Amino acid sequence: MSYTDLNPDTRTLLGPGPTTAHPRILRAMATPLLGYLDPQFLVILDEVQELLRLVFQTTNELTLAVSGTGSAGMEASLCNFIESGDHVIVGVNGFFGSRIAEIASRYGADVTTLEKPWGEVFEIEELESALQARPAKILALVHAETSTGALQPMDGVGELARRHGALLLLDTVTSLSGVPVEIDAWGIDIAYSASQKCLSCPPGLAPITVSERARAVMKDRKTKVANWYLDLSLLEQYWGENRQYHHTASMSLIYALREGLRMVQEESLDTRHARHLTNAKLLWEGLKDLDFELHVPLAHRLPMLTTPRLYAGLDDAAVRTNLLNNYNIEIAGGFGALAGQIWRIGLMGFSSRRENVTLLLAALRENIT
Repeated sequence: MSYTDLNPDTRTLLGPGPTTAHPRILRAMATPLLGYLDPQFLVILDEVQELLRLVFQTTNELTLAVSGTGSAGMEASLCNFIESGDHVIVGVNGFFGSRIAEIASRYGADVTTLEKPWGEVFEIEELESALQARPAKILALVHAETSTGALQPMDGVGELARRHGALLLLDTVTSLSGVPVEIDAWGIDIAYSASQKCLSCPPGLAPITVSERARAVMKDRKTKVANWYLDLSLLEQYWGENRQYHHTASMSLIYALREGLRMVQEESLDTRHARHLTNAKLLWEGLKDLDFELHVPLAHRLPMLTTPRLYAGLDDAAVRTNLLNNYNIEIAGGFGALAGQIWRIGLMGFSSRRENVTLLLAALRENIT
């Protein structure tokens, strides 16, 4: 049997991720490989850390990119701080809150879940009631819930967590560089993200940042971290001044992340946030003109991930299949509690462009009217 050269169709990726990689990022990935201790590569690692601090809006020394997808970042954010029996409170208002709770339980945490209908957000009074009822080592929230399109407000949550002696963990997988993420100003202790969303890089790296307060908790552990590969105390020995070998980094993905972060710096965070919101508003208006209701109220709606509700008589799978096969456009359906009820349309990073909104709306109009 013979195999041809790779030649997949060029898709317009408008789902929940991955997003379309910018041509500059793809070119960066063709940069020649270096050794993982090559002095030139170590300079690149330092630059990635500096740029990550900019995008996270933090001065945290422990800021790096874990080798793995966003789920690896999620697991690293839990396994490094949880010891058996630790109480962890997780806000569950979508699929990824549930995943946090599941991973925490696997590391021996005593998990309390705060449940909300998918698409709603948590009020600070609900979080305070849970912490007053029973103190926790970690309070974990999803900032941008990719399964629902809801944006969790963070005003006062960091202060609340500190008042009750809890570390505040935030999932910023879909929010980082799409909407404001202010780690230091909000008092976030642990945050993780992913390379393939608003940063428009390929999947495979999970940025993570840890406050000095959380770092002290990590160093005061009584037991070893149960996950060797994601042990941040080992990873920081490679990313930090010691340059102690841990595992062979993916040079090509690091190159891509550096370029993606550099593009954020060039555009500026404020301009990037405004672009995401402007294009989202264009999509929202177009969907309303096609008689779609949006699942999440405007006050808590993600600009990067829109969830129109499917109306009676609409063939979900048929429309999405037709978009893919005849227009090369990918959007995603709902899953979990919202399976068959919504679509998930992503406008993230390089995919957040006016021409993509216009193309999608025109294609939908041809297929549902």
